[in-house]
Amino acid sequence: MNRLKKIFNFIYNHPLAGKHKIRASFLFFSWQLSQLFYPHEVLVPFVGTTKLVAKKGLTGATGNIYTGLEEFSDMGFLLHFLRKDDLFADIGANIGSYSVLASGCVGARTICFEPVPSTFYWLTKNINVNSLHQSVVARNIGLGSVKTELYFTSSHGTVNHVLSQNEIEYQNDTVKVQVFPFDEIALQEGIPQLIKIDVEGFETEVIRGMKNTLQSNELKAIIIELNGSGGRYGYDESLIHQELSDLNFFPHEYNPFTRNLERIESYSSTNTIYIKDYDFVKDRIVSAEKVLVFSEKF
Repeated sequence: MNRLKKIFNFIYNHPLAGKHKIRASFLFFSWQLSQLFYPHEVLVPFVGTTKLVAKKGLTGATGNIYTGLEEFSDMGFLLHFLRKDDLFADIGANIGSYSVLASGCVGARTICFEPVPSTFYWLTKNINVNSLHQSVVARNIGLGSVKTELYFTSSHGTVNHVLSQNEIEYQNDTVKVQVFPFDEIALQEGIPQLIKIDVEGFETEVIRGMKNTLQSNELKAIIIELNGSGGRYGYDESLIHQELSDLNFFPHEYNPFTRNLERIESYSSTNTIYIKDYDFVKDRIVSAEKVLVFSEKF
């Protein structure tokens, strides 16, 4: 019951789904009933002509079914900011919802990284069902400060992460993954215009591995999750905020409905959009084509 209450609290307070509570509730119950009687993977509509492969427990996909865009502000920003043939880097891609939006809806090129093989399987499925082989490069590796190998959890869904020293002794569901610094990848693929980083507390190491990328004028924005998970590794995430600010990336909130981009004092407890070259970014989001989701055009 508490889980159900939490889900509906999320839906009803969601900026998009909250405007369509009946529709969102119907989609939620329809999805639950369909998986109760037919618990198999299915293709579900996403944005525009794109689709996602979904099944019970695959939370990286299912949240989008009944909210339209699960991470509305950040996904809306991506859809309004990116342009055809831009390069987007999806670090911690999970099942690939951001990658599908970037390449399937906007037409940008994407390089995405998902270290856990079982999750990478679903990522490649979503690339395949949307015929994005030409525009998406998917890498089954992790990112960090140096080239190495690290152990990751493998059965935690959207919150799989690098094992901390305290977890190594009692975690059984682990997988060893090759890890590379992003700067090494950028030498091959180029500098992205937008990077999304969601690596469950390992953001500090990822940032350390992209020093050259962060200094490039090509990179205009970063979507990053700083929710305190870095504490499991002894990292102070406020130092990431300070480093980005020193490089003229400043935190903003984005409202896709009004296309208002407002600077804030610090990062939020979920995703934060860091912007460099505000005028360039603002011009793009104001001039972007409208997107249709849940019968809302924004």
